[in-house]
Amino acid sequence: MSDSEEDYMSMIIPDAPASKPPPTSLQRRKEQQRQSELRARQKSKAERAAEDEARRDAALQTSILDAPAHQTSKGLAMMARMGFRPGGALGARGNDGAAREPIAIAVKEDRGGIGMESEKRRRAREAEEAAAAGEEAERRKRVKVEEPGEYRDRIAREREAERVERMVASAQRILEGMAEEAEAELTQEGRSRRIKARPLKAVNVLWRGLARQREEKERDRRMRHDLEQSLSRLPTYEDEDEDEDDKRALGKGKTTVYEVADDLDEEDPELDEFKILEPPERLKRLVAYMRDEFHYCFWCKFRYPDETMDGCPGLTEEDHD
Repeated sequence: MSDSEEDYMSMIIPDAPASKPPPTSLQRRKEQQRQSELRARQKSKAERAAEDEARRDAALQTSILDAPAHQTSKGLAMMARMGFRPGGALGARGNDGAAREPIAIAVKEDRGGIGMESEKRRRAREAEEAAAAGEEAERRKRVKVEEPGEYRDRIAREREAERVERMVASAQRILEGMAEEAEAELTQEGRSRRIKARPLKAVNVLWRGLARQREEKERDRRMRHDLEQSLSRLPTYEDEDEDEDDKRALGKGKTTVYEVADDLDEEDPELDEFKILEPPERLKRLVAYMRDEFHYCFWCKFRYPDETMDGCPGLTEEDHD
């Protein structure tokens, strides 16, 4: 035997791979327990939602025309009788704008109602347009510089308008006080004065706005007061079992009971027409009514004894300068 020939007795034989030992009974029992726990474990909400989403996406990406059972679809059969062919468009033939694919389904993932997204986009668009309009207006203001003389005239007009409005409010208060003095009803030797509620439209339109404003404030005050304490603790609460001595002891000897007018929430076209008048015109009517009904001059701040009003310079403020 030559040296080049390898002796089989000297061949290196690799070791046989070690076989995996069979599992013990304890290992088999643990594996069975693990498999049982996996089958018994309920999937979490997130896992179920992920599976539902995956199934929905797969179903939306699959055309019913490609499904094996599309031949038994009643919807496809009905469309075929109306002339539809797979791969074609809906509607009359020759219409290039006809839909060739179904309308895409948009799955809502939030709690917004139907149309909420379009409403949000509309509001955002309106906000952008308003902001753009405001910026344009500011730009125009910067471009148009007001002359010093125009500025002084504008400020003078605004201050004069404010002054006349204050005089209108003052004249209304004076007239209302005179009217109340003429119509006042004193009972029980002056111990109780009751202002009877009457419709606001029965008040003269010249000072009706002042009365309405006061009634609204009184109603709001009462509502706030009723939330803080019970009605039985109000100062105007009337107890039938209390006699005059009890009322005097509780500070109820001289009380004023107000009742809110029934027509406070009704529309008043006559008052609206009076309010839209310019302040000088409203003041003119108030001053004229004072002179005619009560012989009182708003500019003199004096009530004359008769209608001749001797000593009054005139009707206007300029006459009293």
